[in-house]
Amino acid sequence: MENFEPEIVAFCCHYCAYTAADMAGSKRISYPPNVKIIRVPCTGKVDAIHIMKALEKGADGVYVAGCLEGDCHFKNGNTRAGYRVAHVQKILEELGWEKERVEMIRMSAGMGELFARTASEFTEKIKQLGPSPVKYINTDNHQKAAI
Repeated sequence: MENFEPEIVAFCCHYCAYTAADMAGSKRISYPPNVKIIRVPCTGKVDAIHIMKALEKGADGVYVAGCLEGDCHFKNGNTRAGYRVAHVQKILEELGWEKERVEMIRMSAGMGELFARTASEFTEKIKQLGPSPVKYINTDNHQKAAI
């Protein structure tokens, strides 16, 4: 799909990834505008249902961006988030979807360049995968938008 611009949802930790995104903006480092950031107090608060709901609502890809391993402001929230992301990836595989549509990313507040690069690379990966399977339903041999 040539003109496909994926919708990306990024659940970002307030202390690290969200601050890194802010730093990228302050340094005028651009990243794709189709990455919609949802700031959360800790990625440990992002449950599997939040990721699945984002996909159900039409996101082509979702990533959870939290603190570096061992640096979570809430002890182990980023570790719990990593387990939840892996669980959702397993569910997606069982559904016949690409597990790469969901990813866990770790960074510190000072990594604005990494935030921008990650957003760009994830967007490119989702472009290669194509639109989310939930976006279209094949009804009477006609594709209709599901949302």
